[in-house]
Amino acid sequence: MSHSHDHHHHDVEPVEGSWLDPEDDRPSSVERRKFLAGLGIAAGAVVAGSGTAEAHVPVNPWGGGERWYAGDHHIHTQYSDDGQYPIEHQVRKAREFGLDWVVITDHGGPAHQKFSIDQVAPDIERARRAQRDVLVYQGLEWNIPGAEHATVFLPPGKHTTDILKAFELSYDGRIAGNTEPLALAALRYLEAQVLSGRTEIALMFANHPARRGLDSPHELRGWRDAAPSVAVGMEGAPGHQAAGISKVAGGPGRARGYYDLAAPLADSFPGYPMESYRTHGGFDWMTARVGGLWDALLAEGRPWWITANSDVHQVLGDTLTPGKQDYATTGSKGAPIDSGVRQTGYGDFFPGQYGANVVGARSKSYVDVMRGLQSGKVVTVHGRLIDGLSLRVRSRDDLRGVTLGGRTFVRRGGDVEVTIEIDRAAGPNFSGATPVLAKVDLISGPVTGPSSDRDLFVAPETSVVKTFEVPRRGRIRFTHTFAGVERAFYLRLRGSDGKRLTSSGDPMIDEIANSDPWADLWFYANPVFVDVI
Repeated sequence: MSHSHDHHHHDVEPVEGSWLDPEDDRPSSVERRKFLAGLGIAAGAVVAGSGTAEAHVPVNPWGGGERWYAGDHHIHTQYSDDGQYPIEHQVRKAREFGLDWVVITDHGGPAHQKFSIDQVAPDIERARRAQRDVLVYQGLEWNIPGAEHATVFLPPGKHTTDILKAFELSYDGRIAGNTEPLALAALRYLEAQVLSGRTEIALMFANHPARRGLDSPHELRGWRDAAPSVAVGMEGAPGHQAAGISKVAGGPGRARGYYDLAAPLADSFPGYPMESYRTHGGFDWMTARVGGLWDALLAEGRPWWITANSDVHQVLGDTLTPGKQDYATTGSKGAPIDSGVRQTGYGDFFPGQYGANVVGARSKSYVDVMRGLQSGKVVTVHGRLIDGLSLRVRSRDDLRGVTLGGRTFVRRGGDVEVTIEIDRAAGPNFSGATPVLAKVDLISGPVTGPSSDRDLFVAPETSVVKTFEVPRRGRIRFTHTFAGVERAFYLRLRGSDGKRLTSSGDPMIDEIANSDPWADLWFYANPVFVDVI
């Protein structure tokens, strides 16, 4: 793979400081290597698109020898009007907590476009030199016209900064206008940059999509349809996970994810129920509700992936406070100030401190990690609930089978076998406790094709088809057979520590001002599609 720039790319494996490096004895890296050792391997096609079953070409084949890298695509710095940390500080913390890649996503807007981007680029270069075992992407948090926010990012390249500046000037909702068609034009612009060769890849993930109800179902469908190689998913779990810790316990006493902002708004999608404005076991309602909006998209056969990130602005218990520089005229808050006082009003964790966004990639290079995200090879884990996950889905017509984000096929009336192997957490998470996985849910529903109702947000035929109770000791290995398959379907996994469940085994709605994130842990894995031929 050729590149038009000369800074270090980490293309040679194994990489110092990665999960594979046995000399890297940071506790977080030892933990991550254990996770990597148990993860299912995926390779093959780059994008798990809507390829026809007749082609008989599996997507994301199982056992392809890929490696797994943890990261965070939603991070703020002093170049956000509400941030405070220098870029190098955030990257150093990400390395401390075991991450392999991060995306700097300061808020878009007039000052950011005019002043910040040109300052961010050299700071990222300095951070790359200081922390050579962490991939540092340049991106921004896009104010989506007509909707909420999204991560937009590119790999390093000679045009990266120019593309982001032009994108923000022409398409950011705080600068260029706030109409839904502008958002579609923005995504087509990014796709055009890829097609023209100005960048190898560009990605967009919708952030905290249900927080204020501004991301309507038809908008999510529209984004994916407008640029299917760019708009590939959403945050299944938002950041700000420490915000739910009660004041009595030394926290800010807000809602997990800050899902206690004024909502619904006048511009919120009117069909969403009130429960959508809260997190459920730390996950966004769109993801957490079985048969909800995520499932509605999957039931159409749309590859739409979830992630989990920190959205870090200010970290609970830190003593740093924002700098005093005028952001509006400089695009930076300036150097943070050490107050010497532990701040209890902050609602964030540092990147990797709580959530892991683990991506399968062929190498630890900028483009390959983005290809892994693009193809759905992603497991989201809170609080080190598990150390590894291997998912294999196969039939007699595809004996090798596929894994996360994959697409396989079966002849009508045939059987599909699902094999799940999980590695327990072998040590404590960053709260000091070793979590215990209690159950794993296998969720499935038919793929029925595109809906005539672009605002549909339910998939009534999707359900938990099997709940596996996890034994207290021994190997965790589960199998399930979908017998006599007559309809195309998809499947996905989630797991829980079992501490806060509804009577039906679903996550509970998080209580405002009293939701300890460490006492309600989940993992979610991205889906596999099965076509019938």
